[in-house]
Amino acid sequence: MSIWFATPDIAEMNRQMENTACSNLGIEITEYGDDWVKGTMPADSRTFQPVGLVHGGANVLLAETLGSMAANLCLDNSKEYAVGQEINANHLRGVRSGKVTGVARILHRGRTSQVWEIRIYNSDDKLSCISRLTMAVIAAQ
Repeated sequence: MSIWFATPDIAEMNRQMENTACSNLGIEITEYGDDWVKGTMPADSRTFQPVGLVHGGANVLLAETLGSMAANLCLDNSKEYAVGQEINANHLRGVRSGKVTGVARILHRGRTSQVWEIRIYNSDDKLSCISRLTMAVIAAQ
């Protein structure tokens, strides 16, 4: 059973990221399921740290992007929306090339908060980062 308030529109999600940090890093939303959102980010000069690995901060930006998009898909945004409150990440494997793919899945969906787990994989489908994102649900102005 789907957790989304309305049917997700991948083209619209990607349009919302135009001219943001997300588009500057090459992040794209690629798929969704009943309770998850998937996206990719290139492992290239835009996302590397000085020694040629995907920067931990870039991983966190991908994780928060996927979790935030997913969190807001669960809500009637004319009445409320979700904003990031806390995020953490464990970087497990360095990535030097290709792309990384993240999948955001909900752990908790409450009235005033949501918690999402985002797992990021390298091009060989090996786990490279795991993140947890807490979203605050607030009334629309």
